[in-house]
Amino acid sequence: MHTGSCLCGNVAFTVNGDIEPPNACHCGQCRRQSGHLWASCVTHQDNLSFTSSETLSWYCASDIAKRGFCRACGSFLFWQHNDEDTIAVSVGSLDEPTGLKLAQHIFVADKGDYYDIQDDLPQRAY
Repeated sequence: MHTGSCLCGNVAFTVNGDIEPPNACHCGQCRRQSGHLWASCVTHQDNLSFTSSETLSWYCASDIAKRGFCRACGSFLFWQHNDEDTIAVSVGSLDEPTGLKLAQHIFVADKGDYYDIQDDLPQRAY
């Protein structure tokens, strides 16, 4: 089980169930919304429950997905594909210790030109 919240605590949640090892997304949308790469882990949407969600809002970032954030503090918390029953949860929003270790980099074909990936983890172009 993992618990987490946004910066101000108005959105708080529990992930109770399997959670995949996190990945670091380098796509342009994640970089723009988070300010750099975005690390997240995927779980089945039924594993996610909210203890507080009064300021949770969703932004339709594209025709295929939406992004969940706190409209009070601006924390970017979730990414969900419209046609899937899983949800990506920001690793940075989880309470520590998480016990999680970064597993891979995704969308590296779109990564920013201002940094290099310097670890030996697998890299997926998309």
